[in-house]
Amino acid sequence: MSSPPAFPDYDLEDLRIIESPEELKAVFHPLRDTILDLLLERAATVTELAEALRRPKSTVAYHVGVLERAGILKVVRTRRVRAIDERFYGRTARTFYVGRPSHPAYEPEQDVTNYLADAAREAEPAHRADDMRAILRHARIPHESAKQFWDRVLELVSEFSSLPRGGDTVYGFVAGLYPSDYPSLPGTQEGENDTT
Repeated sequence: MSSPPAFPDYDLEDLRIIESPEELKAVFHPLRDTILDLLLERAATVTELAEALRRPKSTVAYHVGVLERAGILKVVRTRRVRAIDERFYGRTARTFYVGRPSHPAYEPEQDVTNYLADAAREAEPAHRADDMRAILRHARIPHESAKQFWDRVLELVSEFSSLPRGGDTVYGFVAGLYPSDYPSLPGTQEGENDTT
């Protein structure tokens, strides 16, 4: 039995921390974010990306250039077509994680997209059609536990991104972990049992 193809079809790092203003501005743009998502499936040319995005080739080429200059995309292979080298672009990492910005002029509210808000807008038609799976939970946990849990979520995201492609529906997956002012019960007294 042969193993399923790896996604994407080129080599890339598993995780890359981005923190420079150039990297952040490149990644946090709606069209460039979609380009990055498409390239998780396989490497693609500007022409293929333009067709998938239903945008002019010149527009897509501009955004691919922004991502490439920021080191987020790279040429992973070329193919000769009628005396022209056609470039296939791929991501430099499967997951880009925003680290501590290294530039003093960085202002997060200007650069970072709220993925949960974007996903909520995108999921609205599925919600109205009763075809959405979602869950929200709150837990009072230590910061270190939250960090460990988020590492496990990133593993799940990687698994989702590597699933074999097929079917005719593209599914979105969003995850978030954030501090909130949600109410919580007071802690139990030392030595008090919670069993009844």
